[in-house]
Amino acid sequence: MAIKTSIFSLLTIFIILLIILSFFTPSVSANSLEHPRQLIDETYFQDLYNMDIHFPLSFPPSSPLPPTGSPLVPAFFVLGDSSVDCGNNNFLGTFARADRLPYGKDFDTHQPTGRFCNGRIPVDFLALRLGLPFVPSYLGQAGTIDAMIRGVNYASAGAGIIFSSGSDLGQRISLAQQIQQVTDTFQLFMMSMGEDAAVRLISDSIFYISIGTNDYIHYYLQNVSGIQSLYTPWSFNHFLSTSLKQEIKNLHISHVRKVVVMGIAPMGCAPHYLWRYRSKNGECIPEINNMIMEFNFVMRYMIQELNQELSDSKITFCDMYEGSMDIIENHQHYGLEVTTDACCGLGRYKGWIMCLSSEMACNNASTHIWWDQFHPTAAVNGILADNVWSGLHSSMCYPMNMKDMVFSA
Repeated sequence: MAIKTSIFSLLTIFIILLIILSFFTPSVSANSLEHPRQLIDETYFQDLYNMDIHFPLSFPPSSPLPPTGSPLVPAFFVLGDSSVDCGNNNFLGTFARADRLPYGKDFDTHQPTGRFCNGRIPVDFLALRLGLPFVPSYLGQAGTIDAMIRGVNYASAGAGIIFSSGSDLGQRISLAQQIQQVTDTFQLFMMSMGEDAAVRLISDSIFYISIGTNDYIHYYLQNVSGIQSLYTPWSFNHFLSTSLKQEIKNLHISHVRKVVVMGIAPMGCAPHYLWRYRSKNGECIPEINNMIMEFNFVMRYMIQELNQELSDSKITFCDMYEGSMDIIENHQHYGLEVTTDACCGLGRYKGWIMCLSSEMACNNASTHIWWDQFHPTAAVNGILADNVWSGLHSSMCYPMNMKDMVFSA
């Protein structure tokens, strides 16, 4: 009886959430895609600084003590979505938040920080590889030079390359808005340490971009504004990659020279889509994965072009699809046992209802590939970070891994 009551309560919460979410869904005209640049340009949407941002009374714990010794680079800057959000959405009016347990239960502090994971996310592992502390969230740090000098994380869950992506969840900081925050940070650096010193810091630091998933999850696959009748998957992939390429060029204007661009993981294998598409035996959904593979293919080519156009830069593309599929197909080699079911969730594959409470979580997330409906566990994040750093388990970065980027002349 207690179990039935608990499930009924969870279902009630879920229905209430769906009703509330319906009020957040914007009304988009059928002609809203006639001018694609409107989806990207910052002047087209409400300025970030007009958002009603909610600051908690205390900042969540996020970083261990800095590693000993000199860091390999001056700083580490992160842009993206929930794959690398470390707490920015804790300050926004959105349902895309990870500020409650069981999120963070296996993190260093065993407390939720805003990371969409049971523990560390990839950039946490990479920051330590670089000899840096965990990178603080842009909205969660004090706004001083000392707080930002080793790097800043601008990522926001629900964000996409297209501004409208993720709007059904509430507030989020789109890629264009994140780049505006980067520019604001650089201006602060220049005013505080002088232009020459600031330019050296920026050009010697590493920028990590992980975005694009929500442009599929919360836009193309939902057929917002009839997008699928206006763009084939191939043309939509080109639109996204061209837009991202331009944003990287915008960063180059601000003296950014070292960039790691992450591809998209095989979302057709995520528990949510296994449930939604009624996968019989946990087989990945090919129509979704084919789109993701196409996007990654186009992005890899775009990065090759960028390296030729911006000859003073080092830009690399890391194919998350390749790295993730290696883990899924060889999961036993990595000590992973559960490849289809999320650790936390409800329904078949734990992909129907999102992770809402500790009672919904498994006991040992380290044996799972997926933490919740869409996000991998810390165990998988650690493997992927090793590949980004040095290709330790499988080669997935082109033309170089992060370690080569750091140590090459």
